[in-house]
Order: sequence, then structure tokens, then C-alpha cells
Amino acid sequence: MSIDITVKIGGEAGQGIQAVGHLLALAGQEAGLYIMAINDFESRIRGGHSFFQIRISDKPVQAPHHKVHLLVALNRETYDLHKGQLDSGGLVIMDESDGSGEQDLIALPFSELAQKAGGMIFANTVAAGACLALLGVPFELCKTVLSKQFGKKGADVLEKNYYAAELGYQTVKEIAFKWSFEWRADRPKGALIDGSKAIALGALAGDCRLAAFYPMSPATGIMTHLSSLSDRFPLIVEQVEDEIAAVNAIIGASFAGVRAMTSTSGGGFCLMTEGLGLAGITETPIVIVDAQRPGPATGLPTRTGQGDLHFVIRASQDEFPRFVFAPGTPDEAFEITARALHLAEKYQVPAIILSDQYLADSIFIAGRPYAAPQSIERFIVEDSDIENPEQYKRFAFTPDGVSPRALPCAGKALVVISSDEHREDGHISEKISDRIAMVDKRNAKVPFMLKEMNPPKEYYGESEVLLVGWGSTAGAVKEAVDRLRDAGDDVGCLNFSDLWPFPAEAAAKALGKAKQFLMVELNASAQLGQLLREQTGFVHSGAILKYDGRPFYPNEIVDGVKQYVR
Repeated sequence: MSIDITVKIGGEAGQGIQAVGHLLALAGQEAGLYIMAINDFESRIRGGHSFFQIRISDKPVQAPHHKVHLLVALNRETYDLHKGQLDSGGLVIMDESDGSGEQDLIALPFSELAQKAGGMIFANTVAAGACLALLGVPFELCKTVLSKQFGKKGADVLEKNYYAAELGYQTVKEIAFKWSFEWRADRPKGALIDGSKAIALGALAGDCRLAAFYPMSPATGIMTHLSSLSDRFPLIVEQVEDEIAAVNAIIGASFAGVRAMTSTSGGGFCLMTEGLGLAGITETPIVIVDAQRPGPATGLPTRTGQGDLHFVIRASQDEFPRFVFAPGTPDEAFEITARALHLAEKYQVPAIILSDQYLADSIFIAGRPYAAPQSIERFIVEDSDIENPEQYKRFAFTPDGVSPRALPCAGKALVVISSDEHREDGHISEKISDRIAMVDKRNAKVPFMLKEMNPPKEYYGESEVLLVGWGSTAGAVKEAVDRLRDAGDDVGCLNFSDLWPFPAEAAAKALGKAKQFLMVELNASAQLGQLLREQTGFVHSGAILKYDGRPFYPNEIVDGVKQYVR
């Protein structure tokens, strides 16, 4: 029998919800299973309802499931909110002080057992032990994952967690659970990773040397990961006073010759738009990660959405070329980040990566090992590359719009730039001819940039109906398509990760294979659908939209399709 179960751990912020979830993820990884977990938490340090939901399967999974098989309720509110999600034969475990007597509810003395182990701080480990026992995990495997989780905190802490987990384990080990299965030792299918870490590793692979940021959920994790690696790599990670300082810092670093990036969310990106324009007119390569969250203004700081697509494509005044990417998985996030740093430098333009809270904070099994390239191609000239360094012009006209880029104070070539419109030599000019020439020069890059863009990924592209999404909806859309096809529906999907310059020719070719297509987006206006109409003339026949701050579950997409197809 195939394995595909979902465990939800809920409670107040500060109750150790993620610690329990991470132990389950480690157990699944050690057993050679696939993992997909989402974090749902409120924007407060303590209090408020939060949950960690983990899906454990013997087949690759890239989206959460809507049915829960085991609910670990660390407070009564969790039970009341989520009991309706229980699948047939599902169980709830909860502290006996919070409730008892309900059907499918196992009341356990979590608090009493935690005190026995050494204090209430161990209540989450007691709960983890009980959860692992119900799932059928051998206790030796429990000890292995506990050692990975707590081993660095000292022998005393580890032994107390062993004891706490064993107390919870022994309390429920004789209870029959329909969804329990035999856990067999197997090689891990890959590393546990979230989107933030994948972006950080991609930045290293792309030779990022400076990362400047101001903390803003849900982008802070990227810089936290980079900071943890900065003592082992030639990398400086700097927390600055605000987002304006962050974007200006990376512009300055790039001007001096190092690859640089920053990460923020939509509100921080708003503050960076003047800097984005500065990078555009000075043709300075930078990378900005916008980890989207619902807005406007502060919005929902710890929730997810896809509302910034139009914004980042058009951000800053006037017109200038930029790249925009939206990875759909951690594997894509790694590859795209390294590629963005490469392409930004190659074409001397900004590159923007659209992530979101779902991709940033969810946990996946990496589909393949991540590796840096053997060498890094750089696009910088020295005096020896220039026929006459004394006559160097930073913005010299070229057929592809990309001028030879020298570094300031690195030779005889004098590098002059200005945020004003300028001549080839970088000096300010308001002459009509210079203005027209510089706009044309910058825009001359676009046809060459377009050749770098990947087409959308197609699954069952010859289908009658296509679902079209972008970025992090990829996993949920693909699973929805598989379910629909299993039910006999002729449905396929496209997922865009390369969004600007828009690959219109490839998009039109793919869309032309279907009788109709439906948009699947985490915004209220089908922003990619609007872009498709603008760039290709194809008009979607319907849209499955979600904008409550939560990610798509595949069943929601399935239900949405049935409204249009049946």
C-alpha cells in the first residue's frame, strides 16, 4: 500500500510547534521517504494560532494535502479549528487538561509527562514522541532524529529529550492507528531544504560576494542562511538601517566589481524602486529577491501571495530592461538565483526574483544535489582588453547594447557614471540626440536578453484544457492535473518561471495546443493572465484565484477546474 499521510501540529506561537514538525521531517528523511511541509504562523512573537503541516509520502510530493490523518493539538483552539479536516480513521492527540471525551480524540498527560522529564519546555518533545509512536516509527529511529535535533545542545539536554520522547512514546504505543505504517531503513532521497536556503545556496553558486538587507518577512531567512555561511565563504552579509540603504549598498558593491544582492518583501521593494532606477540608468548589475506577501501596506506579514508581478515588471519611473524570474521549487530557486547573478552581470541590468512566503518557509526534499560551477564567467574588461584605455567610454554604443564594463580605479580607463541621462563617456547630457541614443542603447539589450529566457514547463501540453500558473503554484497545479487525468479529464498545465522579458513566442506556441486555458494564481486579478493577453493575444477562459494569504491545496484547483469543464 502506498504511503501518503499528513500530520498537523498546532498551537500558540512559542509552544515548539516547528520543533515537533522538524522531528517528523527528520524521521521521514532518515527512512528514505519524501517530505513536504508548510508553516502557517501569525505575525506575533507569542500567542495567536499557528500550525506546521507535514506530508510524508513514498512518492515525490510538492504540495500540501487538504486532509489530516494525525492532528497534534497543543491547545484546545487547534482541535476546534482543524477537527473537521480529519480523514477517515484520523486521530487527534491533545493534553488531557485541554479536553477529553470527543470521538477520535486521545487525551494524554503531556504537561505531567513534561514535568517528569524536567519541565514544561519538554512538552513538545513528549508530543513528538507520541506522534512518532502512533505513526509506527521505531524508537531507535526516534533517538537518531532527536540526536540530530538536540545533539549540539549538550549531553544533558539530549538525555532529557530522549526521556521526554520515550515518555510520550510509551504512553500511546499500544494504540491502534489506521494510518500507521512500517518504517524501513532506507537511504535519504535528498536533503531537507526550504526555498530561502535554496536561494542562499544559489547566491553562493552564482559568486555573490556582498548581501545587504534590512529584515522583512518573509525574506529574512535568505540572509539568515547566507550569514551562517559567511565565515566559510568569501562573502559579506550586512544588515543595514533600511531598504534604501540595502539597495544602494549593493549598487555600490557592484559598481566596484563584486556580485551583490538583497532580499526583501513588497513593502521593502517599494522603497528600493528609486535605487532600481539608478541601477537601470547606470547599467549596474544587481539582484533583488522579492519574497511576496499579501498587501498593500503591512498587509499579512507572514502569509503568502503572488500580487507583485505587475509591480516588479514596471517598477521605477520610465523604461529600462530588467530580468524577472519566479522559481517554483527549491531546485529552481537554487538554479535561478545563480543564473540571475550571471545574467545581471552579462547584460548590465537588474534582475528580480519573485519568491513568496510559501516557497520561502516550506520544507521539501531537494530533488538533486546542489553544486557550484567549476568556474565563474565574468564580464569585466581591463586595460589590456581596451585598445586605448585613455579613450574609454563606459556607455559606448554596441550592437547588443552592452558596453565594455571597466572597474573604477583599476587602471587607466576612467569610469564615469551619473544618475542623470548621459553621453557615451558617462558625463551628463540633456541633448535630444544623446537622450534618444541612450534609450535605444539600453533597449537594444532586450532581444538578446529574450534569447536567455526559458519557455514555460509543459505537462501534458496537448490536452484540451491547460492550467497556467507561475512560480510557487507549480507543485499544487501539477498534482491537481494528475488527479484530474486519473479521473478521465483531458487536462494539462504550464508553469512559468522566466517572466520578463516575456517569452511570448514560446507561450503562444504552448497555449495554441489547447482549446482553452485557465489561470491559477495567488492574487485577485489573474496578473499573469493579463500579461499573457498583452504579450500574446491569448485570453484565458477562466481563473482559479486565491488571495486569503494561504497556498493552494491541489483539491481546491481540482474543484475550480470542474466549475469550468463539467
